[in-house]
Formats: sequence, C-alpha cells, structure tokens
Amino acid sequence: MEAIYVVLIVLAVILILMLAISIASFEVAIVRPKHPGKIDPKDTLRINRQKIREKNNNYLYSLNPEDVSIKTPDGLTLKAWFVTPEIPSKRFVICIHGYKCNGPDECSHMLPFYRNTLGYNYLLPDLRAHGRSEGKYIGFGALDCKDIALWVNYLVERFGEDIEIIIHGISMGAATAMLVCCSNPAKQVKLTIEDCGYTNAYDEMCNTVRDRCAGLKISDAMVKLGDPLCKLIAGYHFKDADPLGKMKDAATPILFIHGSNDTFVPTRMVYELYDACTQKKDIFIVEGAVHAFSYYDAKEEYEQKVTEFIDKTIGLKPLAERSSV
Repeated sequence: MEAIYVVLIVLAVILILMLAISIASFEVAIVRPKHPGKIDPKDTLRINRQKIREKNNNYLYSLNPEDVSIKTPDGLTLKAWFVTPEIPSKRFVICIHGYKCNGPDECSHMLPFYRNTLGYNYLLPDLRAHGRSEGKYIGFGALDCKDIALWVNYLVERFGEDIEIIIHGISMGAATAMLVCCSNPAKQVKLTIEDCGYTNAYDEMCNTVRDRCAGLKISDAMVKLGDPLCKLIAGYHFKDADPLGKMKDAATPILFIHGSNDTFVPTRMVYELYDACTQKKDIFIVEGAVHAFSYYDAKEEYEQKVTEFIDKTIGLKPLAERSSV
C-alpha cells in the first residue's frame, strides 16, 4: 500500500512540476514582454541586421508616415504606420511582422521596393501585444488574422471598393497572412506572400520547446498542457492558428518563401504548405538563409521573384489601364 502512495505522490509532483513549467512557458510565449529582449553581443548577424533596421526605420520616418489606428471588437486600439507612394495609387500592401517584433523593425526594409519601385501604398501594422498596439496576449495568427481583416476593411472604407490589396507576412506574420487568405477575405485582397511561416502554431511551439529542452519528449506534453491554459486566458487554442489545415480554403494566389537553413520554423514546413495549396502558387527557397533573413541574403532575387509573381497573377499595370483593356 505504501508503494502505491509513493507512486501517487511522485506522479502528483511530476504533474505539478509540468503544470508549473507550462504556466511559465505560457508566460514567456504568449504574454507580452514587459521589456524588449536584448541581442546577444556575440550574435553579429542580428547586430548587423539591427543596424540595417535602424537605417530603414529612419527612411520610413523621414517620409512622415501617417499614424493610423483601429479598434477591435474586444476593445483594443491597434496602431499602424501608413505611407503613400509619390504617384497616387489604388494598390496597397499590408506587411505583417513576426513574433515579438513590430511593423517598422520587421518590414520597413521592403518599403522602398513596394513604394518606390512598384508604386504601392504601404501599411505597417503592429499586431496586438506588439509595438505601439494594445494587448496583453500574443495571438500567433489565430487572433491576428481577424485584426488584419479589420485593417483590410479600414483601407476599403477609406479608399474605395476598387482598391487591390496584397498581404505580405514574415514568420508569425506569414502564418497570419495565410490565415487571412484562407478565411474568406474581402474581394479586394488579391494576393498573399508568406515568408517563413509555420504550418500551425502547435507544431511550431513543439519544435521550439523541443529545441530548448534538448529534444526531450516531455516538451510536447508541456505544449499540450499549455494549450487549454491559452484557451482559458488568451481565448484561442494553438491549433486554431493552422494555415496548413486551412490551406484548402485559400482564396488568393500564394507565393511561399523560406530560407534553406531555417531551424526556428523548419524549412520542411514550407513544402507541406506549398503542396497543400490548391490556388496559383510559386515557391522561392533562399539557399543558406536562416529564419527571416531571406530578403537580407538575396535582396535582388527576392524582389525579382515577388515582382514576377505579382505580374503573372494580378498584373502590375495601373488599375485604370487594366479596366480599359
């Protein structure tokens, strides 16, 4: 009998320990950071990228971007920067940043390409619980896709029914972009570009925790325990952010981009997403690129691929010219 009590006590301790770890993991993964993370001084790759980001942000702010905002149904104020091209255009791109980043830091590097080269209006939103936007809990795409749909509505209401919108996301922003594409988007959303997005948040979390736990199987159990916690507190299950499962409902052409050396969002995921897509599609793998570095490592090839994909799917002629053909 005593042996049974010992076993029960041990199991209870293990369960409590796993639950405590899961709560701690939830705090780290889902709750908005109180302070920005510091870059390892030995990580020269990211230090150099941060310097490039500062230069790109300075260019963004030199254009006096408009500070715009929307209100979500759950009462949050979400913020974005908006920049118009030199020649007025009915073409818009919404660029969506990744996990624990913000619009300018993640996406201002593509502003000259979209605005100056292609003539697009440029919207840089901060997702909920990021940057200047309100919110305590990170949405991993499950909540964010609904917020981006609100930004789409904002653009349509402000600029008219005849606009065209591209949604271009990076990492968690890419998962968000795919979820928008697969959730019956407004007819003005014509194209989706996803750069290093994950198949679904659950698998991505398992992959991340597994890496940090040296491959221990217990990592998957931690994510399973954290899932109901996330639903209870943040309002969604990890598997609600499931671009792969929803890919059959894709409503626009999709360009899939990924670095061949990405381990944070494993490169295998882009092939699964690409194979599942039934819309017009293309894929661009940047050899040697790690997570979210594809544009930095292959800028000319990246821009060429994006330009070609836009041109062959929705066209690059001004809307007035297209409507008269």
